[in-house]
Amino acid sequence: MSEYLLAGQESEIDRLRLQSIVWEPAGRRLLELVGDGRGRRALDVGCGCLGWLRLLSDWVGELGAVLGSDIDTKMLERAAGLAEEDSLVNVRLMYDDLFASGLERRGFDLIHARLMIAPLGRAEEQLTSHLALLAPGGTLVLEEPDCASWRFNAPAPAAERLVALIGEAFDAAGGDFNAGRSLPALLHDRGLTPRVRTEVLALEHDHPYLRLPLQFAAALRPRLLELIGDEAALDALIADAEQELTDPERWGTSFTMVQCWARTGGGPVTGTR
Repeated sequence: MSEYLLAGQESEIDRLRLQSIVWEPAGRRLLELVGDGRGRRALDVGCGCLGWLRLLSDWVGELGAVLGSDIDTKMLERAAGLAEEDSLVNVRLMYDDLFASGLERRGFDLIHARLMIAPLGRAEEQLTSHLALLAPGGTLVLEEPDCASWRFNAPAPAAERLVALIGEAFDAAGGDFNAGRSLPALLHDRGLTPRVRTEVLALEHDHPYLRLPLQFAAALRPRLLELIGDEAALDALIADAEQELTDPERWGTSFTMVQCWARTGGGPVTGTR
């Protein structure tokens, strides 16, 4: 499998947990549109340390089952701890390679993958893997970013430069930090009928996601150094961005989370099966 762009960074565990918490309401709203999940089998691909595990546990209920898969054993260990803390008794975790999956074919009624195309690319291969694991009439949910809305008010030149460099780092690694824009076409080309919704977060000065460029900079430091070629310049840029983002008058908007989902077999996505 391709090396995950952000793997091996302790700071990435904290970022992924924050990501899961911040976007949980958006995921809950999407699942309400998908319909009743009681008794279903759900898979969260690349669940990291939390992902959609808590959401899916509630969605499938006591009679359902949730599997979280990842290739990072440290993430899976952290996810196991969080699942125990939250008493997610219907959740189990498994090491699995997305591009060479050993999971049960047609074994899941819902498959979710968030921010997997952005760092890894290989969108067609990912989609092929997901569809092979999806049961007939099952629902596939993909979430990817569109960075056009990632802005700061008043302008923050250093932070904005970091955001641009982060996108370049994803692109250089074969990913696409604007992968959300291509999701509907990706599913449509497989004969599916996609539905789309989007969410953007308003980031007040005390919102932890306002500092997301700094969190990415820590996780991506070796990649950013390759792009800039000057460690002192990178450190100065990060310091300037830190100063900008601690300004109590500063606020911003997040990248757009594009949520795209479709049911196999051409049936309606909403409601129960």
